[in-house]
Amino acid sequence: MENQVVDDDFQTVAKVGMIPEGEGRAFPVNGRMIAVFLRDGKYFAINDCCPHMGASLASGYVDGMDVVCPWHAWKFCISDGLWMDNPKSKVRTECFSVRVVNDEIQVGKTAQ
Repeated sequence: MENQVVDDDFQTVAKVGMIPEGEGRAFPVNGRMIAVFLRDGKYFAINDCCPHMGASLASGYVDGMDVVCPWHAWKFCISDGLWMDNPKSKVRTECFSVRVVNDEIQVGKTAQ
């Protein structure tokens, strides 16, 4: 029997192929909803809850490296969570590490 390394810092949320390119999906991770996006073959994860009014960012429109909130069109960078409508304000949503192990998409349980 092989030894399996258990990493309690990450949680499997989906299988590769479950998130279409250029879209996001929300998954529960460690008691909160996390939006996971696939852009140019790479996965990104941010807090799913828009800090403005609480809409699901995973259901927003992905425009390049930004996601547009479906309620009030606030834009957030999917790679670092920065609020792109006013980047100098330093308002951002939390970001999470993402990795792929075999065919599993895994998200870090705590923000970066």
